[in-house]
Amino acid sequence: MKKMPYPFRFAMCNEAFERRPFTEVCRTLRTVGYTGIELAPFTLGDDPLALRAAQRRELRDIIVGEGLDFVGLHWLLVVPFPIHVTTPDLALRERSWQYVRGLIDLCADLSPDGGADDSHGIMVFGSPKQRSSTGGITAAQAVRNYVAGLAGIAGHAEDRGVTILVEALPHSQSDVIHTLEEAVAVVREINSPAVKTMFDTHNAEDETEPHAQLIESHYDLIRHIHLNEMNGGHPGTANYDFAPIFAILRKLAYKGWVSVEAFDFAAGAETIASESLEHMKKAASASGRLSE
Repeated sequence: MKKMPYPFRFAMCNEAFERRPFTEVCRTLRTVGYTGIELAPFTLGDDPLALRAAQRRELRDIIVGEGLDFVGLHWLLVVPFPIHVTTPDLALRERSWQYVRGLIDLCADLSPDGGADDSHGIMVFGSPKQRSSTGGITAAQAVRNYVAGLAGIAGHAEDRGVTILVEALPHSQSDVIHTLEEAVAVVREINSPAVKTMFDTHNAEDETEPHAQLIESHYDLIRHIHLNEMNGGHPGTANYDFAPIFAILRKLAYKGWVSVEAFDFAAGAETIASESLEHMKKAASASGRLSE
């Protein structure tokens, strides 16, 4: 009997399409073969929180109508006005966390009721510029400000069914939470069902363990996977071996999303989407042989 392929769920972040019409973006991703879409809020307007309820419903209905699931948000704090969540400027810090609180509502509003896994989406909290130490405070002090702010909105995320994911960023991007182990420590300290972590291959340059082993070690708190080459290209354009990642996810019966987040858009969105999906499916197939 032919062995059925493991049912990985593939999504792609929308920013590679830049300002293309939203219906076109969703239709293209579904035509290529994705079943999920992840959104960067800045692609929805200069102030995504200004979207009215009817506009949010329209975006939600387009996603569903084109046969996709809404995965969640990432690149949370890219906006044309000051945002910083660890600054010693208390007023700015409080306004910034209020903005994150507003993104929780946006994420929930874009999710159909009773969506996949009964959740209302994930929020990948990277945003290196908006969380790195600034204003004369140390990295350790910035981490404390980050933890305090995140703990302050965790209850609201839980109420709205949204899961905030603390993303580890390497030293080349930020001095605040730069390994998965540090991200996990934050998650455990806050101890909320609405705060977990994720793994991004591009951001793992500071990790010393094999990446598959790292995922297995912290799997109980991982809720999302980003795949990209470590140089920022889309999967298949460099030499990252994704098969061990898929093998460990298969072993652990991972049911979450595997999402493409490329940083180099030169190839064009359609090419990035199709080449990435083809390469990921080949790696997923190869992972079955690794796990046998």
